Amino acid sequence: MGRALELSPTPPPDPARTRLAALMARRDDLTGEAAREACRLKQAREAFVRADIVSLIRILKRRIVRLEAEIAALIKAHEPLAEAEQRLRSAPGIGPITAASLIARLPELGHVSRSAIANLAGLAPHACDSGQMRGQRRIWGGRKEVRTSLYQAAFIASRYDPALKALRQRLQDAGKPFKVVIIAVARILLTQLNAILREQRNYRPGI
Repeated sequence: MGRALELSPTPPPDPARTRLAALMARRDDLTGEAAREACRLKQAREAFVRADIVSLIRILKRRIVRLEAEIAALIKAHEPLAEAEQRLRSAPGIGPITAASLIARLPELGHVSRSAIANLAGLAPHACDSGQMRGQRRIWGGRKEVRTSLYQAAFIASRYDPALKALRQRLQDAGKPFKVVIIAVARILLTQLNAILREQRNYRPGI
């Protein structure tokens, strides 16, 4: 069937990326738990309970720091990952954790079209139509962790990159909701990141 359909073989997963994805998933677990404990601390009144929560938050933060050091060491030791990280971090809003998240969770970055990468990241608007009804276009599907990372990066990038800042202002002036504006910026930023890795170059300001 593969020969008949002329299918392209799927390359085996890169062990370094697989390990990076596992480390990033564990970091997400710990940061999520630390955030939940911080919320519990705000609600706690009993002194012993508060002290116990504070102690646990400190432990979680130490483990997060240790994980981030392991993530950085893994990327540094693997030349293709280190090169990709360096190029991604040349873009505004892309720090070490966001770059690691994209490398681990979006290996297609730089290898597919702009529309395909937007779909994979869950940043492409899709029709919500039924029969004669034409609904509002919304984003859905894709990889939630990637979308979250890009949303945060776009918020920062749209404050410092002149072209992205102008796009954000233009959409806000048009009355677009804040989340819609940042998602639009994130989609443009992702297109730039896709081009960076495809063309093996650093970030160039402009849309």
